[in-house]
Amino acid sequence: MRIAITGPTGMIGSELMDMALSEGHEVIAIVRPSSKRMSNIPTSDRVTVVESDISDYPSLKGRFSCDIFFHLAWDKTYGSDTDDTAVQSRNILYALDAVQLAKDSGASAFIGAGSQAEYGLKDTPLNGDLPVSPSSGYGIAKYAAGRLCSLKCAQLGIRFNWARILSIFGERDSDHTMIMYLIRSFMNGDVPELTKCEQMWDYMYSKDCASALLAIGINGADGRTYCLGSGEPRPMKEYVESVRDIVSPSSKIGFGLREYYPHQPMYLCADISELGRDTGFEPRYTFEEGIRNIISYLRSKE
Repeated sequence: MRIAITGPTGMIGSELMDMALSEGHEVIAIVRPSSKRMSNIPTSDRVTVVESDISDYPSLKGRFSCDIFFHLAWDKTYGSDTDDTAVQSRNILYALDAVQLAKDSGASAFIGAGSQAEYGLKDTPLNGDLPVSPSSGYGIAKYAAGRLCSLKCAQLGIRFNWARILSIFGERDSDHTMIMYLIRSFMNGDVPELTKCEQMWDYMYSKDCASALLAIGINGADGRTYCLGSGEPRPMKEYVESVRDIVSPSSKIGFGLREYYPHQPMYLCADISELGRDTGFEPRYTFEEGIRNIISYLRSKE
């Protein structure tokens, strides 16, 4: 199959691209011009690179054809920009442009990337039927984009799925994330400054996330929203100590030195039962296996 991916140079997009290629598919990589992470796109005769800003998808009509379209690109995903209403409202329009591009390119399925931020604060496992109550601009925009994309897909006659992604970690993660901050702190001999880490959390390794997305693309049930996580929450403090024990067992940890950030969920867990029933997906990697793979990757770059 021919699989189009927006946001192919990010951690999730690049893993999805690698997995699709490993399973024999062709990939259309729709990437921002002059992306600093262009090296994440492998050189292969089964990869076609199409350069386009997220705001310019309408200009790509007729440039390529595909069977499945994954829209992972999103402008401004962390920091104060997540509550920038102008930026986040534009993302909704860009997502609708992506649906139209999927239709114009011959895709029979559109899979959009949502977020756990759509739910707001919950104390129960997250699934596609759970009512949402987003509190951040980012979460509100993701929810609105998902509902409108679903409507547009129905109007255009293509299958729609929405993947609400929880906390993903992997080799190509950004330096500002919790896991990468921990790993680099311990590798450098620093004491990470953390909250009390009282949350119950659900981390999913990036390769498992890519596998789940590809399974949804191929076998997802029309109209369904799936949550992507490991399905097995653990105390955040336990995750932190596990990273420390793998990287530098004698290192100290600065628990309680920071306050929780605004909109901080204290319970996060994906209910992946429906995802498994519909697509056959099962997580393959433990948290510790993922951490060891990241450390090996980082040390190979030294």
